[in-house]
Amino acid sequence: MAKVRPSAVAPEPAAVTTSITSGAVASPAEDEQPTVLTVWRKSLLFNCDGFTVFDVRGDLAFRVDCYGSGRRAEVVLMDKAGKPLLTVRRKRLTLAEHWIIYDGDAASSDGKSKPLLSVRRHVSLRASKALAHVTPLATAAEAYVVEGSYGRRACAVRDARGEAVAEVRRKESVGDDVFRLVADPRLGAALAMGLVIALDEMFAGGGGSARSLLRRTWSA
Repeated sequence: MAKVRPSAVAPEPAAVTTSITSGAVASPAEDEQPTVLTVWRKSLLFNCDGFTVFDVRGDLAFRVDCYGSGRRAEVVLMDKAGKPLLTVRRKRLTLAEHWIIYDGDAASSDGKSKPLLSVRRHVSLRASKALAHVTPLATAAEAYVVEGSYGRRACAVRDARGEAVAEVRRKESVGDDVFRLVADPRLGAALAMGLVIALDEMFAGGGGSARSLLRRTWSA
C-alpha cells in the first residue's frame, strides 16, 4: 500500500494552526509560510466516511468522521482531539448547491457559532474554469473563486488578483483518495480544509448525479 503520511521537506512549511479568525482572511507575518497538509479521504473510525489530515511531520492535524453515506446536511471538521472547529452545512431550498461554513459546532445550543464563508457551486451553460464561488460572511473581505478540477485533485482558491490562497494538488502514485492541501496563512489551514469538505460534498461525496455532472462539465 502506498505511503499516506508525508515525509518532511525543506524548507519546512508552517505548523498547522487550528484557530479560526472571525473573518475569512488573517493578517499573517511577512515571513509566514504556507501550511502543507496530506489529506486522506478516509475516516480512522470503523464504518465511517470522512477525512484524516496529517501535517508535514506526519502528525494528525484534522479529522472528519461521518456516520452513514449519501447526501449529508452538515459535516463537522474537528481537531485531532475531536474538538469541533468548523461546521459545513448545506443550505436548503437553493437551485445550485450552496454550503455555509460556521465557526465551531453549529448544532451547539449556546448560539455562539457564527457563519464565516458561503460556498456556492458555479452554474453556467458556458464552459468555465470556475467550480465554486466563496464569499466571506463575517467581514467585508474580498470574495474568492475556486478554479480547476476537484475530481482530478488540481484546483485552487483564488482572490480577486488571481493569487492562490489554497490549492489542492495531486499526490504522486497514491490515487485520488490521498492528496495535498496547501493553505496560505491569509486563509488558514482549517478554513482551507472546510472548503475541501464543501467541494467534496458538491462534486464527489453527494452521489451519482454529482459524478455524472463532473464527467460532462469539469474543465481540466
